[in-house]
Amino acid sequence: MKFTIQNMKRLLFAFSLIIIAACTRAQTYIPPYKILKTDSTYTTPAALKKNKPVMIIYFAPDCGHCQHLAAEMRPKLPKFKNVQIVMITFTRTEYPYLNMIRDFVKTYDLNKYSNITVGTEYPTYKVQQFYKIRNTPFIALYDSNGTLIKTFEKVPKVDELLNSFKKA
Repeated sequence: MKFTIQNMKRLLFAFSLIIIAACTRAQTYIPPYKILKTDSTYTTPAALKKNKPVMIIYFAPDCGHCQHLAAEMRPKLPKFKNVQIVMITFTRTEYPYLNMIRDFVKTYDLNKYSNITVGTEYPTYKVQQFYKIRNTPFIALYDSNGTLIKTFEKVPKVDELLNSFKKA
């Protein structure tokens, strides 16, 4: 094969398509995370049940908007029983930070629901980098196939979250 300008253009075009496909796919699936849960064990996406929708909520336990979202979701959490909710923070793990996460879980009764997992990704920040998160809360919704449905960079209404899963 000669390295002509025509062949180089074809090769560059092919590589461009591969790169575009890879970048598109990278934002479609659940990011690889490893979070330390409040019971001091770790979990990853491998622990998620197959064929169930997922909601990732990136939050900070001392964030007023995050607290407001949790308070609004609290009475409607039974409606999310078929959704795996993964709440991830960037909070450090030493005292008193892990206790802040535990207090958040206790305040909003999150430990009453087996479909809710809460933990910190400190010190990797892979989820934060994956979504390019600048503010909390950040929410990503995935259908039962693991395909991204929608993201929210501002606090949505809880009914909007529920309706997004119904449409998928």
